[in-house]
Amino acid sequence: MQTWLDENLARLIGKYDVPAASIAVLADGVVSEAAAGVLNQNTGVEATTDAIFQVGSITKLWTTTLIMQLVAEGKVELDRPVRDYLPEFKLADEVASAAVTPRHLLTHTGGFSGDAFTPTSRGDDGVELYVRDVVPGLVQEVPLGAGFSYNNAGFVILGRIAEVLRGKPYHELLREQIAAPLELTHVATIPDEALLHRVALGHISPTPGAPLQAAPQWSLVHAMAPAGSLLAMSARDLIAFGRGYLDATLLDRAAVDSLWEPQVDVPRIGGMAEQWGLGWVIFDGSLYGHDGGTIGQSAYFRLVPDKGVAVALLTNGGDTPALYDELVGHVLRETTGVELPKRPVPPSEPVEISPDLVTGRYDGVLLRVTVSVEDGELWVLDEAASDEAKVLLPEPRRTRFVALDESRLIAAEPEHGVHDVIAFREPVDGRATYLFRGGRLTPVVTDRSYRQLAKVVA
Repeated sequence: MQTWLDENLARLIGKYDVPAASIAVLADGVVSEAAAGVLNQNTGVEATTDAIFQVGSITKLWTTTLIMQLVAEGKVELDRPVRDYLPEFKLADEVASAAVTPRHLLTHTGGFSGDAFTPTSRGDDGVELYVRDVVPGLVQEVPLGAGFSYNNAGFVILGRIAEVLRGKPYHELLREQIAAPLELTHVATIPDEALLHRVALGHISPTPGAPLQAAPQWSLVHAMAPAGSLLAMSARDLIAFGRGYLDATLLDRAAVDSLWEPQVDVPRIGGMAEQWGLGWVIFDGSLYGHDGGTIGQSAYFRLVPDKGVAVALLTNGGDTPALYDELVGHVLRETTGVELPKRPVPPSEPVEISPDLVTGRYDGVLLRVTVSVEDGELWVLDEAASDEAKVLLPEPRRTRFVALDESRLIAAEPEHGVHDVIAFREPVDGRATYLFRGGRLTPVVTDRSYRQLAKVVA
């Protein structure tokens, strides 16, 4: 595997316009690793295997680990209310506030708005202030437990539970409970630590199709650290984290196995799993892991436990899904025999879908999505719903879609090698109640109250 990585990584990142990538593979007890490209186009610093990249939402697996360690010690029960651990915990909906549990948060079934990237403090109190000041304003978009809807704020709440029960800030817990026991050497839990390493900067296209340029900032808001806004590491250290699960050194075997048991189904939109465990993504019956994305950086982490294989791919911009498909697809095929599923593409023949089902405006905390029909064509307009969201979507984006089947749309043209897929859920009187996209259920804007919608969906 080492020879193949050395011979092909540079070629593949050039093929997919990825400025830099680092990959590590554990197979047959041996770690192979390679790096290529430029970490920062402004400085020209070259990537090495010691370079650290942000891992984004793969951090959620580290937060899950902190919670499950507390479970093992008898300090947390997954089905007890969050208020048992955070007495002042509050959401906008009082019923949900009193009933939501750590299991809801680990499985993304809390149903409240999860993408409020609201800055609080850049210090050790950032998570505390987020739960105190931001979370109480998060509205209940989906009834508690009604379905999967990816929720970043839920993992900030989990991080706060760990802080309170351990009496230390989140970033210190990452180092003391995970990085130190695994003897990781190239990990940054906060930006100050990143300065000690050769570090990647994300790269973005200001408009679709425009050349990549260095991102205007390195990280998302500090308060979202338990969800994935800060943690960075080398691919080798991410593999070491995976080995901690394969060898059951971070948690005992029964606890590890429980994390990989399906907890909730996920609507089919391609590129995501169809089931979720406790914190972990279940890609099929033998492939587990998580993806991560921050500002211009994308990370991919996969485990195949019955083969003892782990793969970590870290990147800083470009057509990273296509790179993942070819690079990680080859690695998994050669080491485990696992074949990655093909991503959805527009159908060769037109498919009918009811315009009444899909058209309308769908409002989330992060994005406002409008689906319309113009001259017989379906168009989707994405707009940032807040100033914070403009970091991820600086300008409105308008994209043509076609029907994939009777309840899903697919982008007519790919972006970063992938055709975006949107699913429509819970129709009432022929109109969708929710749009499912990028893992989120987003409610349609209607004159019906949330309570009316809740009765329909629950």
